[in-house]
Amino acid sequence: MWTYIVETLRANPALAIFLTLAIGYWVGNKRFGSFSLGAVTGTLLAGVIIGQIGLDISGQVKSIFFIMFLFAVGFGVGPQFVRGIATDGAPQAVFAVVISVLCLAAVYIAAIVSGYGPGLAAGLLAGAQTISASIGLATDAINGAGLPPEEAQAQLDLIPVAYAITYLFGTIGTGWILAFLGPKMLGTDIAEACARYEREVLKGSTKGANTMSAWRAREARAYRIREGGVAVGKTLAGAEALAKGERIFIERLRRGSEVLNPPPDTVLQAGDVVAVSGRREVLVGLFGEAEEVEDRELLDMPVEATDVLITNKALDGRELIDLAGEPYTRGVYLNSIRRGSMAVNIPVLPGTKLNRGDIVRVAGAKANIDTFIAAAGFADRPQTITDMVLVGLSILIGGLIGAAVLPVGGIPITLSTSGGALIAGIFVGWLRTVKPQIGNIPQPTLWFMNSVGLNVFIAIVGLSSGPTFIAGLREAGFGLFFWGLFATAVPMLLAPYIGKYIFKFDDAINLGCCGGARTSTASVAMVGEVAKSDVPMLGYTVPYAVSNTLLTLWGLVIVLLLL
Repeated sequence: MWTYIVETLRANPALAIFLTLAIGYWVGNKRFGSFSLGAVTGTLLAGVIIGQIGLDISGQVKSIFFIMFLFAVGFGVGPQFVRGIATDGAPQAVFAVVISVLCLAAVYIAAIVSGYGPGLAAGLLAGAQTISASIGLATDAINGAGLPPEEAQAQLDLIPVAYAITYLFGTIGTGWILAFLGPKMLGTDIAEACARYEREVLKGSTKGANTMSAWRAREARAYRIREGGVAVGKTLAGAEALAKGERIFIERLRRGSEVLNPPPDTVLQAGDVVAVSGRREVLVGLFGEAEEVEDRELLDMPVEATDVLITNKALDGRELIDLAGEPYTRGVYLNSIRRGSMAVNIPVLPGTKLNRGDIVRVAGAKANIDTFIAAAGFADRPQTITDMVLVGLSILIGGLIGAAVLPVGGIPITLSTSGGALIAGIFVGWLRTVKPQIGNIPQPTLWFMNSVGLNVFIAIVGLSSGPTFIAGLREAGFGLFFWGLFATAVPMLLAPYIGKYIFKFDDAINLGCCGGARTSTASVAMVGEVAKSDVPMLGYTVPYAVSNTLLTLWGLVIVLLLL
């Protein structure tokens, strides 16, 4: 049976790829306390083990999936990347550039001092900085460097060796440094810093301390307007304004036997029954002595919850408290804000600023939601169809641009088709925040292109290098692990100080900026757990978008530096 399985896998290497993926995702999802290997490392190790049987897999398969992965990465980070370059995210974008250069410098120093060639250096970069995508560009660079085939293959075989040795501390070390050493380095209580930031920045306002409750979950109740009541003779808007500092809305009105959807200038009369929405505690406090009635017909309003992609430039950078007073937000309640390719949750507080490209989850009566969508952006309703015309043409055009070769000092410099696909993804991802009608890539498809695209590439790397992996491990030696510690730790030990003393970031978001600049979602999540707050995520998205692009491109750069 074993012989049959081995021979079948050799004759059908596609089956070996699927076996590697299955084992890799299974192992990668296993948790050891709070730590897990992750799908990429699990897939690489599974591929190395299965690859011991000797498999011949076409390199074109690897290239196709890697290009697909890079396009998805670019598409996801595009809005925040452009925002960081062009708008008020510029300080965080520059910070990300500085930290990315430090990461490259640390790897370069390690390679020069220890005498590593481009293969080990590329693997050290990918593992110590946990940027698996850089392996693909490093591979393209080595293949295109004009080295003898045997030497090029020897360098390629060393990449997964160095990656596997250095990835573990690259993941754990970054989180430990930022979450546990970071607050001590900054001399701050991170939980108190985040609480202060919420209190002074996000809950404060240029309008003073008496801020309104911004966009909270709602409940609807029916009340009868009594003779001589304070609401008699007032317009709907005037009656709603009686709840000072809070957002309540009269959604519907029963006058006699007729149920109406009245405009805000409708004047209330004694005997009217109104359906009022707002936070439950607010309604109870305001109408505790009012006559509440049971009127199922009146309260039976068409309500929906919808994701909305913010594309209106006029909303970019505006605080929620300001938007709460706009006519198009009347009757609309905000449940969540997701930002960036990792869809991180942003705190929903009055001082929180919306960014173009954010996806907000809003709820309310359908008519109010439609009004908000028309003013704010594009309804990002669940879809199952991917615009493959957009995907195919974008990758083609990006690949044609990236394939251009510029000889410098006898060395052919090129972004490669993979780098071109990344740049194309960034452009198209940003363009969709301006013109969402150009096409759509549903979130499940993006996950597939991102996760499966990368892991098919990693699986083939592992399967192909399996027979030479042990020999490479002996050649690399245990010293590579300690150089991995150096390359991971040095940038992260310097980053909090650079953020505090040079860029003047608030302590509450500084460590989030550091984690974003190292593209380490896990480390920022650990900081958030220590801080008991989502505030650090406010510093994460722009640095993540910039560094994710640069650290990937460093796979090409480190090879060129060492050739």
